[in-house]
Amino acid sequence: MTGTEAPDRTGGADGTAAPHPERAPGWARRAAPAALVAALGYGLLQTWWALGHAPSFGRFGTDLLLFPSWAAVALCAAAAGLALGLHRATGPRAPLFAGAAAVSAALLLGCPFLLLDVVGRLLPGLHIPFSAAGSASRVCCCAVSVLLAAAAVAHRRRHRGDCPRCGRTGERLVHDPSARLPRWARWAAYGAVASCWLRIGAQYGLGFGGPGRAGAAGALSLAAFEAGFLLAGTVLPLALVHRWGRVLPRRLPLLGGRRVPRPLLLGPAAAVSVGLLVYFGVGIGQLVGETVHPVEHPGALPLSFLWVAMPAYWLWGLGLGLAALAHHRATRRPCRGCGR
Repeated sequence: MTGTEAPDRTGGADGTAAPHPERAPGWARRAAPAALVAALGYGLLQTWWALGHAPSFGRFGTDLLLFPSWAAVALCAAAAGLALGLHRATGPRAPLFAGAAAVSAALLLGCPFLLLDVVGRLLPGLHIPFSAAGSASRVCCCAVSVLLAAAAVAHRRRHRGDCPRCGRTGERLVHDPSARLPRWARWAAYGAVASCWLRIGAQYGLGFGGPGRAGAAGALSLAAFEAGFLLAGTVLPLALVHRWGRVLPRRLPLLGGRRVPRPLLLGPAAAVSVGLLVYFGVGIGQLVGETVHPVEHPGALPLSFLWVAMPAYWLWGLGLGLAALAHHRATRRPCRGCGR
């Protein structure tokens, strides 16, 4: 191979220094071992509980809705085995990646009540039932899920991408944070807003008022919940797909022209999206069962309302998640290792 045929590893075409290649980031190297330790530890706890030593889980009656007791033990054993396989793999293993993704999703679906735990702790005036043991178990289950998913992503980056740091492929692109997002991102964001208002319309259209207010603490918590509800269903999705969600308008006093920190939008968007998708995804499955085999529950809401409200919540979460994904891709910085 002649000198003109060899790829230039020392500089770009304009004489500037090429990005310095880096090794995989620390989280990617530690994800699989951390997932293994977490799965083993949580699996031992679930084994102890399955042997008859489980505490009371309060009004919910369980810690994990879909996979309690020995089913949770089996999931933890599968997570541990997959984490070990991902850590030791020396090449791309599609079955390992697919298995880790499936088990991670199953663990996440097992703890839909985590959404209620978070809302109940943030707004105690709403009097949402809470169990310390159940909440701690759901947090641990979610942690195993996240660590296993991170291990799967690290495996894919390590064996499928050009760069060990970011896993991206293709040519270097000019980073343009002001570029317009794709049309599907705007459709997703406006779909999330429409779904939020569909949920509101279903409540008041069918004659349901807000929940009862028990004292000043209850009124304050309810007001905060309603404000957060509207912000997460209107302002947050739109901010993810409009320029003012990346750079504040200059006409704003003091803060005009400043860039909006990425975590300020992506953190809440990811949390709300995952919470809605998991909680109401499981809820829709239960709703199907109750529609096919009706069961009388004292004080239960009518099925007509639930069949509008629950899919609306789920579509809200889906649209918000897609808008957040587009915002993440548009605002992420070029990799320090490869420049992509």
